Amino acid sequence: MTPKMQLPIPDCFDAKKISEVWRVPYQQRATEATNWAKQHSIQPASSDKNRICLLIIDAQNTFCLPEFELFVGGRSGSGAVDDNLRLCEFIYRNLRAITTIAPTMDTHTAMQIFHPIFWINDAGEHPLPAATLITLEDVQQGIWKVNPAVADSIAGGNYSALQKHCLHYVHKLSDDGKYPLTIWPYHSMLGGIGHALVSAVEEAIFFHNMARDSQALFEIKGGNPLTENYSVLRPEVLDGPDGFAIAEKNAAFIDKLLDFDAVIIAGQAKSHCVAWTIDDLLTEIVARDSKLARKVYLLEDCTSAVVVPGVIDFTEQADAAFKRFAQAGMNVVKSTQPIDTWLDISNS
Repeated sequence: MTPKMQLPIPDCFDAKKISEVWRVPYQQRATEATNWAKQHSIQPASSDKNRICLLIIDAQNTFCLPEFELFVGGRSGSGAVDDNLRLCEFIYRNLRAITTIAPTMDTHTAMQIFHPIFWINDAGEHPLPAATLITLEDVQQGIWKVNPAVADSIAGGNYSALQKHCLHYVHKLSDDGKYPLTIWPYHSMLGGIGHALVSAVEEAIFFHNMARDSQALFEIKGGNPLTENYSVLRPEVLDGPDGFAIAEKNAAFIDKLLDFDAVIIAGQAKSHCVAWTIDDLLTEIVARDSKLARKVYLLEDCTSAVVVPGVIDFTEQADAAFKRFAQAGMNVVKSTQPIDTWLDISNS
């Protein structure tokens, strides 16, 4: 890579608005991005000799803005906001290097297995979100049961089948060593403001689209009401109690990612959707060729762990996961370091 690969930040980027919701002026940004490409001799992505994907996991309002449902504050209290500031700057400075940006979108509706309405106790109460873990023992002992009222929407009215599925589900999580079923606040609701990308991140992605003539590779996840879907590459549980598939791994997207010469990963949350996605990607890599891990780069300063002060802190688990990924051959890097110090490319 030549020294001119790193670019200045365009004037349109306003760091002070990183934690706000606003409308991206698409046509104006398209004109500015096209002019920016001419000014800095930025070539279309189709001409890249080395194809590089920036995978941005769930950079949505619901996770990234303090007033929304599941803000990932990390231990600093401002984690996702700070992460997205660095992420936007990384995109702008490295427009020449990034071939494709792949944003994932956590996407939910009201009645899903991890939302309060799905469960009920003998007192008719729903579990408290972000403070309730439903274990195998809880379901076996009837402490938490499937809410009969949701069976009509989810299982065609077959309550017993739905209850049987959920017992199987928590059993499977336990057997596979996964986190217990966590009841989350209603979040990433399809059609809602929380579901949208953070405005500044959306703007940076759109600017890249226009400057490099490169379509963003959006990937939707999380819509299956019968399973969690932390990883974009596969749901937590793939089959029901009868052994029939209720979901499948995202084989097409896995193939797309591994077809790139390098995959750079950022997003939220480091302890959950980011870690689970990387773990699933590593599983696929090991099955194919462990050397492929070398082309994965983790932007450790563009992701934070889930921390609920006084309730739970997943920082240590997240850090341990990243250490394991590094030991497997993946590269843990910082977005603020010149990209040519850790990524060998020659797209200019």
